[in-house]
Parts: sequence; structure tokens; C-alpha cells
Amino acid sequence: MEDVPFRSIDDLLRARRAGDLYNELLETYAVHPGVAGVQPKVLVRARDDGPSDERQSLSVRGATHIVKMWDPDEYPELAANEFFCLMAAQQVGLEVPDYRLSEDGRALVVKRFDLIDGSYSGYEDFCVLNGVTSKDKYNGRYETKLFKRIKEFVSPENAVGSLEVAFRLFVINCGIRNGDAHLKNFGVVYKDADSPVRLAPVYDLITTRAYIKNDAMALTLDGSTAWPDRKRLDRLGVTRANLRPGRVAEIVEQTRDTLSDVSGRVKAYFEESRFPEVGAKMLREWQAGVCSLCEGKTIHLMGL
Repeated sequence: MEDVPFRSIDDLLRARRAGDLYNELLETYAVHPGVAGVQPKVLVRARDDGPSDERQSLSVRGATHIVKMWDPDEYPELAANEFFCLMAAQQVGLEVPDYRLSEDGRALVVKRFDLIDGSYSGYEDFCVLNGVTSKDKYNGRYETKLFKRIKEFVSPENAVGSLEVAFRLFVINCGIRNGDAHLKNFGVVYKDADSPVRLAPVYDLITTRAYIKNDAMALTLDGSTAWPDRKRLDRLGVTRANLRPGRVAEIVEQTRDTLSDVSGRVKAYFEESRFPEVGAKMLREWQAGVCSLCEGKTIHLMGL
């Protein structure tokens, strides 16, 4: 692979709103391998501006970070949208890669989770695990395409924990109304062919309904892409994730409390944004998601 140019991550994060970071990055990095998806993304290599134990790994060829941007004519504030969704996932206890939002809000910088101590880990998404191509990433049932495959491919010592992690992730996707939780947005990682396989950290979390009105789930649950009510959610947790009903209830309550807490930060950020309507839509969708998770009860988030 051709060397990806070095770039100071701190410089990216300090970019001001008056600058044109979007066009600069595309012009500089467009000739290098990118990352698939609906939003403009580029791969960069961090300069030697991190801690000494991190600098050692930066001499390897290839990218260390993914920079995600947005076009104001298509998905305004998409970087901040994902930033707060990742924050919620992290606060609820899910593993997420290092992520930071630039000062101008135009870029989300995410550290690659498959690069550890200068070596790339193995990674497979759930299209690969299901033996389908990317064009089929929206086809199938969460019950079989995700939870059943975890039981088949994740190492036995990690399987029980991974099923709970997958359920937690499913719950928060429902809570934030992320309609893009398709097969390529779940994966497994492993150090080498002889190492244990585990679920990959969480990535690509977005409140899609802030942009796509009435967006539904990417895959089906019980044969439907409609967002699940509490009864369907309980059944999924017990029958597919092997969780006790009490544990399912705890996960739902933790998700509710986390989204309520993070919603206050969402409100504060978007009050200063050029696109406050995006934040307002996010919060309305989060509230609808939380009410659905909590057996239809009316829940008022802190941001509303």
C-alpha cells in the first residue's frame, strides 16, 4: 500500500471555522485509499506529536486515523452527530475507539482500533461472516445475521460477554434511532490466526432520523424493520443474547439514563451551531427512542 501522508492530529482538531479543512483534506488525501460510506472520509497518519509510547508505532506504513467530514448541503453536523452518539455508547459501557471532534465541528477524528502497538489486527465485518457481499449489507435478520453469528465465530471464552455487548449496542441503536446499523457496521477482531476472536469496538453510530424522516432499522427483528417496543426487545435479550429479564431491564435503564445525560451536552453544542435544527431533531428522536424502550412511558430528556 502506498504511504499515507503524515498529518498532525492536533492541527486537525484546532482547525477554525474560517478555514477550509474539508476541501484541503480531500485535495491532499483523495489520491490515497479512502473509506467507504456516505460521508467524505480520508485516512491520515499521525505525526510524532503524541506520547512517547504512541510515537513508536507511527513509523509504520499506512493510516493511523480516519477523518470523517460532512457537506452542509447533504448531512450538516454529521461529525457532531456521530461524536455525541459515540459519547453515549462509551458512557453506557461500550468499547469505542479514541474519537475527537475538531474545534470547527467539521471533522470527527477516529483512531483506528485495528492498529495496536504498530501492528494491524485481523478484522472481519458481518458481511464477511455471513458470506455475503456489501450490496447485501441491509438484508437479513438481527437474530440470525448478528446474534447467531456471534455464537458461531466469537471465541467461546468471549461469546457470553459479546452477546451482551451486541444487545447493549442494539439497544442504544434503537435509543438514538440509528437506521444504518447494517452488517458492515458490526465486526470482530483478532490479533492473529491463533488468537481469540472478540467483537470489534463500536463504530459508525449516527442518529440517521435527524436527516431521514421515518428512517427504519437497517435489518429486521421479528420480520419487521419497525423500531421495537419493549416486549420485542425483552424477547431478543432473553432468547438471542441469553440474558436474564432483570439484566435486560438494567441495560435499558442504563441506556435511558445515559441518553438523558448526554442530551444536555447535545443541546449546549447545537445552541452554538449553524444548524441548530439538527440538534433539535436528534433530541426529539432520542426521546422517542427512549420512550419506546421504556414501555411507551413518556420520558423527558435533560436536553428538552
